[in-house]
Amino acid sequence: MAQRSVQLDVETFSCSICLDLLKAPVTIPCGHSYCMGCIHSLWDEGGEGRKSRSCPQCRQTFTPRPALVNNTMLAALVEQLKESGLQAAPAGHFHPGPEDVFCDVCAGRKRKAIRSCLVCLASYCKEHLQPHRRSAPLQKHKLVKPTKKLLENICSRHDEVMKVFCRTDQQCICILCTMDDHKGHETVPTATESMEKQKELEESHQRILQKIQDKEKEMKRLQQEVEDFSLSADKAVEDSEKIFTELIRLIQKRRSEVKQQIRSQQETGVRRVKELQEKLEQEIAELKKKDAELKQLSHTEDHIQFLQNYALLSSFAESADSDISAGPLTRFQDVTAAVSKLRDKLQDVLRDTGTNISPTASDVDASLASSQPEPKSRAEFLKYACEITLDPNTAFRTLLLSKESRAAMVWYEEESYTPNPERFTSCRQALSREALTGRGYFEFKWAGIGIIVAVAYRSIRRAGSSHECMFGFNDKSWALRCDLNCLGLGMTGYTFSHNKVETRVSGPQSGRVGVYLDHSAGILSFYDVSDTMTLLHRVQTAFTQPLYAGLCFYFCDGGDAEFCNLKETEPDSDQ
Repeated sequence: MAQRSVQLDVETFSCSICLDLLKAPVTIPCGHSYCMGCIHSLWDEGGEGRKSRSCPQCRQTFTPRPALVNNTMLAALVEQLKESGLQAAPAGHFHPGPEDVFCDVCAGRKRKAIRSCLVCLASYCKEHLQPHRRSAPLQKHKLVKPTKKLLENICSRHDEVMKVFCRTDQQCICILCTMDDHKGHETVPTATESMEKQKELEESHQRILQKIQDKEKEMKRLQQEVEDFSLSADKAVEDSEKIFTELIRLIQKRRSEVKQQIRSQQETGVRRVKELQEKLEQEIAELKKKDAELKQLSHTEDHIQFLQNYALLSSFAESADSDISAGPLTRFQDVTAAVSKLRDKLQDVLRDTGTNISPTASDVDASLASSQPEPKSRAEFLKYACEITLDPNTAFRTLLLSKESRAAMVWYEEESYTPNPERFTSCRQALSREALTGRGYFEFKWAGIGIIVAVAYRSIRRAGSSHECMFGFNDKSWALRCDLNCLGLGMTGYTFSHNKVETRVSGPQSGRVGVYLDHSAGILSFYDVSDTMTLLHRVQTAFTQPLYAGLCFYFCDGGDAEFCNLKETEPDSDQ
């Protein structure tokens, strides 16, 4: 309490202009005291031509400008305060920062306001707030934290405090506004509306908190799923490595066995042939020796000697013949054929295994991506709008494309397209230039019968039978055929087709179809677009390649179709 009284005494002897202890104090006729330099500077701001001056605190006017003399008694008291070691109040109390609110009453150097009054529409420092603390009528005023926006509470037309809220126009007004511009409107006190809005704000806050909790749970679920998925992948890699290592070991073992068998058979065959060769060499040497003896005998002139030796040599020649022969050696082409057959079987097994493995990964991708909600209104679909133009290099020779390559129709003469391996040669259709990945949405307008809108892999066949290339009749395309009974053929409605399987689809026919694709989630949806979005058909699958939009004309004179430029569409309707 003693410190509080000392603080008040210090403020009593402070100049309300510079907010420091009085220096050369002077007292003006109204009784308020200031530093002589401060009051002279303040009054000099008005210029010499101004005859009257006023008190910065009570606003009392003096004419002419009073002459000022030092207040010696007050100066002595200030000196005593200084000698006692007391200082002025903390600087932060007197010197507001750039973000603080100034006191509207302080003259000269402004103090920091501690409260704002919503009735007076003014902000007050600690000193000038005292009347609101002591006066009974002022105690009823609404005091709030200091704010710089008090003037925003004043009606710009009537200069009255806006205490009324117009629910019809959703704005704050004054009481006079209810009698003219807002006459007959639903109005309530601002306090009442504020309380209701506070309740709505709290409800919104709770909903947001609940959404945050739900999203955090989903985040945790996805994180856990990623962790489980990664563990499963690591385990699959580890197990696969072991299995393939064992498979490689078995193949290497079999390779070694086959190699050993071939070499063993080679060694046996070569050894047998060499043994035969040695026997033949011995017999050849003996035959050459006998041949030489026979030649010598042929030159014997003694008839008796010739006849005796002849009988001996001729009998040896007959007995020397031996049956040494070897059949052809077995070749190893059969072994090579058997190994090749084993290789082909192994390739088939690995190919089938790879096909069975791939969809599993795609299914995982789809399950992770399925957590993203699908659009509901057309405005939400248009957030994923993509521009579609047809690729002339893929267009059938009788398809006539528009200048922007958005529209197409069947023409009676062949277009002068350059030869291209990308061109369809057996179906009246074309693919888009743009690849569709991620999430995308496009629309097309159509009229006639047999107009097909589709999405397809770039790897779809371009030549061959129509069923191999046409959208919807193979496993590389998904197609929706649109028919109007404009020719009396009885063909109306839609038909979805994929891999030669056709499904009749019922729904309105506004002549405009929207196609939504979520590639990673494996979602493909077709909508009839009018005042509302009507789902015609939805596909859930696993896409393994980028997709391309496509148009096809089932009949040679089926009508025309055009991809819409959705950038020109205003997404402001809540379709």
